[in-house]
Amino acid sequence: MRKIIVVILAIAALAACTSIDCPVQSLVTTNYTLKKANGTTDTLNTDTIWVVAQRADRTDTMVLNSQYDICTGFQLPISYTQPEDIFFLVLGDTTKKRYVDTIRIKKENYPHFESVDCSAAYFHKITAVSTTHHVIDSIVVNYADVNYDNKQEHFYIYFKKTGR
Repeated sequence: MRKIIVVILAIAALAACTSIDCPVQSLVTTNYTLKKANGTTDTLNTDTIWVVAQRADRTDTMVLNSQYDICTGFQLPISYTQPEDIFFLVLGDTTKKRYVDTIRIKKENYPHFESVDCSAAYFHKITAVSTTHHVIDSIVVNYADVNYDNKQEHFYIYFKKTGR
């Protein structure tokens, strides 16, 4: 009788295990592609890009440090629950000049649940984007859903050709 109870408990324990594979990383990112006015991919050969994010407590943190050497795009993390993310894009050239634009991304945040065994995750829907216009001519939303698919091009950035 005791063996039967042990076998039943062992089977119950095995059946209780989850078969869900949790993602290795629950961080979701947005992809920015640099574009020319004619729609082709733009390339910054001599410029360097830095991006600083403003946190909820109004402090800043570097999220992209010195990307250069034929830059055609970049990825940035997105906050879990803030309704708006603010990024400061700094573009530097070979003359040591620095140009700063502010990018504001408004979004809706959705908790994403896979299993109690997985870490918490949030997916997002981008509702609006705006920028200052020092070196950025415009920024447009190409794909509004932000999730684990890090191959989507979420934003197209069009830089001004003059003034830098």
